[in-house]
Amino acid sequence: MRKLIRLGCLSYFVIGLAHIVAGAVLEPLISMYEIDYKAGGQWIMNQFFGFLIGVLLAPWITGWLGRRGGMVLAMGCLTATEAVYSMLLPWHFILIFAPLAGFGFGLTEAVVGALVLDVFANKRATYIGWLETFFGLGALTMPVIAAWLIGQGIWQMSFPVLTALSGITLLLWLTLSFGRADEQIGYHFYRSREPAERAGAVPAGPSSSAGRMREKPRYRAADFVLLLLGMTFFLVYIGLEISFSNYLPSILKLEADFGESQASSVLGLYWCAMVIGRLLIGRMTRLSGYKRYLLLTTGGSLFLFALLVLPLSAGWLLAVIVAIGLLMAGVFAVALIYVNERLPGMTGRTTSLLVASGGLGGAVFPKITGWLLDGYDGASALRFFALLSGLVLVLLLLLLGLEGWHRTRGHHGA
Repeated sequence: MRKLIRLGCLSYFVIGLAHIVAGAVLEPLISMYEIDYKAGGQWIMNQFFGFLIGVLLAPWITGWLGRRGGMVLAMGCLTATEAVYSMLLPWHFILIFAPLAGFGFGLTEAVVGALVLDVFANKRATYIGWLETFFGLGALTMPVIAAWLIGQGIWQMSFPVLTALSGITLLLWLTLSFGRADEQIGYHFYRSREPAERAGAVPAGPSSSAGRMREKPRYRAADFVLLLLGMTFFLVYIGLEISFSNYLPSILKLEADFGESQASSVLGLYWCAMVIGRLLIGRMTRLSGYKRYLLLTTGGSLFLFALLVLPLSAGWLLAVIVAIGLLMAGVFAVALIYVNERLPGMTGRTTSLLVASGGLGGAVFPKITGWLLDGYDGASALRFFALLSGLVLVLLLLLLGLEGWHRTRGHHGA
């Protein structure tokens, strides 16, 4: 299984690069194509609509093709789109192909995430933390690469670099053997089991006729309230995280007079803090528990986003950005585990719905942020981030407060 985890981590590293490349090169790209922030936001929005489709179709795709087949499709789409970006085609072609890139990294996130949640059930927080750490490393590496390339006047090379890395990952998914795990993730066409089950749960052995005859697991009535609240939480939180990380260089340029290369370097610093925070997820959750961890990180993030609205010196600005990265590092992973543990037996479906909701937020909120930057200024975008951070905390409090009610209702409904 070690080889499988390593390839999963590499895949998350690649989609970390893919998530952030738009924000890392947005300023020079806007200058080259002579577009505004609204058009840049449309590019990001199109990618995340593709992300949403990839996540929602993940159970069906893996049900027909198997997990390996799903990953080959995902990495193939991402590689092809980054190759198109590398050609610097007219802007409307970039917008047309953008959903295909999002589809690739959305499908990757859903398939690998659900796989780890089920196969490595005893160390969920640790292994999800590993995946998120490598995602963060990718998101950290891309701004560093982009900053250097921008400084050299060849920022366009960001796309060929990503094309090569995603292509290598595609070849590994095509060719590597995972030993006994091959039966669980290998290619297959649709058989008798439900797509959602194969996307999330470890398949039963071929001789297990009782497993095939088993009734498909379903959500209970009480589960839908918890699920809907969890989906809303992910929609707002991921929308905030994607908007902040993609527009941070632009906001620094507008509000703090940072140069393009400097602003991209600060984005790298933010993701460095994210990586450090994600390395500590397992230890921190063991010490504090999931609920307290989420309360401390979301509450602290609200305080820090409120500070960003105030006029700050460059040093304090960098310190607050780093602190935000540290606090937000584990929110996604821990919240994903928390909701899944309260909806047992539905890991594949729940993970897809939660991540898809995040994808919708990642599509809509960057568009709003781009509109604010065009129509107003960077300070307006920062106030918007503070508002979203407050909403994240309110939704978390509702989600945590619902736990007792859900347990009681679920018991009576069983």
